[in-house]
Amino acid sequence: MSATAGPAGAVTGTTMAAMVLEAAKSRRAAAIRHKEGGSWQQVGYDQLGRTVTALARGLLALGVEPGDRVAVLSQTRPEWTYADFAILCVGAVTVPVYHTNSPDECRYVLEHSGARVLFCEDADQLAKVEAIRGQMPALEHVIAFTGARDGAISLEELRRRGGEVEEGRVHERALAVSHDDLATIVYTSGTTGPPKGCMLTHGNLRADLDMVNQRISFPAGTVFFAFLPLAHALTRIVQFIAINGGAEIAFWQRDPKKLVEEVGEVKPTHLPSAPRLFEKIYTAATAKVAEAGGVKEKLFHWSVGVGRRLRAAEQEGRAPGRLVQAQYAVADRLVLHKVRDLFGGRVELALSGAAPIDPDILKFFRAAGVYVLEGYGMTETSAVASVNTIEEHRFGTVGKPLPGCEVAIADDGEVLMRGPNIFQGYYANEEATRTDLVDGWLHSGDLGELDEDGYLRITGRKKDLIITSSGKNITPSNIENAIRQSRWVSQAVVFGDRRPYLTALITLDPDEAGALAEKVGAPGGDVAALAAHEGVRAQIQQVVDQANQQFARIEQVKRFVILDRDLTQDDDELTPTLKVKRNVVYDRHAEAFAGLYDG
Repeated sequence: MSATAGPAGAVTGTTMAAMVLEAAKSRRAAAIRHKEGGSWQQVGYDQLGRTVTALARGLLALGVEPGDRVAVLSQTRPEWTYADFAILCVGAVTVPVYHTNSPDECRYVLEHSGARVLFCEDADQLAKVEAIRGQMPALEHVIAFTGARDGAISLEELRRRGGEVEEGRVHERALAVSHDDLATIVYTSGTTGPPKGCMLTHGNLRADLDMVNQRISFPAGTVFFAFLPLAHALTRIVQFIAINGGAEIAFWQRDPKKLVEEVGEVKPTHLPSAPRLFEKIYTAATAKVAEAGGVKEKLFHWSVGVGRRLRAAEQEGRAPGRLVQAQYAVADRLVLHKVRDLFGGRVELALSGAAPIDPDILKFFRAAGVYVLEGYGMTETSAVASVNTIEEHRFGTVGKPLPGCEVAIADDGEVLMRGPNIFQGYYANEEATRTDLVDGWLHSGDLGELDEDGYLRITGRKKDLIITSSGKNITPSNIENAIRQSRWVSQAVVFGDRRPYLTALITLDPDEAGALAEKVGAPGGDVAALAAHEGVRAQIQQVVDQANQQFARIEQVKRFVILDRDLTQDDDELTPTLKVKRNVVYDRHAEAFAGLYDG
């Protein structure tokens, strides 16, 4: 098998198929952790290998050929990982489908990719497929993780059928997979237009994995917490990094309301996430202190200040003075360790990606002893293109480009990237490929800057730029992040293209509705009622005023409206990684925005 052990024991097979089979053969540790019947269960690497092989034999029994498209429609769970590796081991191509997709969105991905087989999570997802199956003649088989019924076969049935196939055939198929073979078509969740299918080869994924490992070490005992959709490129590459390095993947219970609590329970060492989780943890760390006020609040801010001074000394390579060390011991005992406990107390590195995050939040966590650092990439870069590390980081940037990934800034400020991790193009979309991939350079659509030390700073999206009626170019994400830092705010969407000033649509955080109601003396914690309450409006005005202080007058929000509900994926206003679909929000709430310019 085309795989060897690297210096840190990492598997170095050139394909994902070779990697998982070699890892299963050589590891004796836990690969998967998940909750079942109220208790955590562990799955060893040997069992991972047996499960993947059994499902792969089942796919061979169904007649899956190399290059066939096999889709997965499911939330992040262990079965997703088993199915993914089984698909890759038979030389087929994994097509992820977001579990939040509507039936019509599912149809688009399945039909466009030409998927022959679909792994489906449960009865809810099967219902979507049943509604559209007649429109997809290429789809021959549906396999249900749970709740199989007419028209779908169960995982147990797939295993049974695979029992008639010799195990050696799986290894033959896996060995035949090459570096240049297509591994996956990942359809971008996209904030505008229909999704595009990014074609990534085994070589692309292997390159990105190796490039990340050159920048970040993952020692024995590493535990990744997985909750973002595996349909997203970041979670997929984390999955591959984990299995390649012998780490453990702990899967969430698929309950967003228990997410912060579950992070503390799992006690991960590495936590990749979109910013929203870190914003939630930040709120959990600061909210009660602000409510308490008085001595408790002063002690909290003093402790964070001490932490900042200690970390500043470390960053500058000098020893902190004895006074600072003594103060830190007190601050840590009374306050700072409680912040780390929200992460489970063992986090060595938390990586934030998929959207911008306020640098003040990152600095707060660093003061408390937790590295939350930003990285950057796209589906088109196999997930990661640049990353901050513990040894080399600069807040407000997304780090230095990975070794082997070239980054350049075009004359108009667009970030361009080139390297072995760059995708092969968009499936069945030559026009988009020609536009975004020019002479090997990926045109990202993001605006950015490279500083004198090689750190990349993302300043906005070309399509998101607001040009006011006076001709001023404004990046809305900066002020949106500042407003969203408030515990009361869930989302902020700034508007003002061709207008004389900026306005914003703001939503309240449902998790903080009760506390907000108590603060303003409103009855209950109904978000719709709070949105219309004068006391709430006064609180949000304070939030906006405070955020405005960070920006020039032309970049300040002059007026805002509070929506009577939060933005949601179900309403197609957020992507599965919780990024706002700006054009959808602009169109859907056009009347509310227009009202902010009346009179």
